[in-house]
Amino acid sequence: MTRAPISEAERGRRKREIDFARGSVRYEGGILSGEVERLNARYIDGEIDGNELTAAILASVSVQHG
Repeated sequence: MTRAPISEAERGRRKREIDFARGSVRYEGGILSGEVERLNARYIDGEIDGNELTAAILASVSVQHG
């Protein structure tokens, strides 16, 4: 599926959102896996939307559910 490009403003908003989440994870003592960071980059670049990002992270083998 081809997506319409996102605006620079939207890209910036997504980057700030991911940076905040990354900081929250680090504050709690966690580190995001390379797999999750690649998904985050795809989200920031507009390749996937927020729902797809969440689903992919939850399905990731690198995420421990507890």
